[in-house]
Amino acid sequence: MPYFIVCWLLAAALASPVDFHGSGTPQAVLKADHGNLNLPASGEAFEGWHDPRMYGGRFLDYTNKKYGEPLNVIISAKSDPFIMTDAGFRLYTKSLGYSEECLGLHYGDLHGANLGDGDGRKTELFLARQYYFPVWGTCWESLAGGQHFRAWKQNGTLANSGAWFLGASEEYDSSKRHKIVPNGYNLGRDWLVDRAIEGGRWKGMWWKAKVEWRSDLLEAGKKGVNHGIPQDGRVAVLTVFRL
Repeated sequence: MPYFIVCWLLAAALASPVDFHGSGTPQAVLKADHGNLNLPASGEAFEGWHDPRMYGGRFLDYTNKKYGEPLNVIISAKSDPFIMTDAGFRLYTKSLGYSEECLGLHYGDLHGANLGDGDGRKTELFLARQYYFPVWGTCWESLAGGQHFRAWKQNGTLANSGAWFLGASEEYDSSKRHKIVPNGYNLGRDWLVDRAIEGGRWKGMWWKAKVEWRSDLLEAGKKGVNHGIPQDGRVAVLTVFRL
């Protein structure tokens, strides 16, 4: 083949634009990049958390193989960066009226949750109880019952949002083995959300939250819910700002 024809063909090939919307390799590379949920999908804004159901998770935790309790509060990663850390989150919850368990001892079973982040089912990172007053604090809640929540962090390799997922509820006293009160999942969630919206402080730090209510994440009713207690299917998504 004449030399000038070879040069012309080579120049034409190099000048041809790559079709990123076709079926070639470059499109496959783009899809692989967007497959990592650390980045929002094309045209989709990052909400500060990822839906656990996208990768096999769910909005019920696991009390056993069959039943679970609702993950009814999400603290978006768009919140104050300090409270997205483990230590900062613990301090923030004190501004809401919670604290660590009595004498640092855990009472009851540990729950697991699958947040669809690639870590599978993982054990709760933190359990907080209502802090009644300076002397007995959360020890009184352990005896008399009240508000509490369990917390997990969405930080696996598939969905590393950093958001906190909480299961909040109101429970009976220790004589009834801390069983959830009637309507206790809704009551516990609302108790936490009301205080977050009202705002509070701890050791000179002030926070206030805004809430988005979602009814498309958790099925309402008592199907699969621990103790057979129905709940309304609403999940509160909180974005917390430092004042």
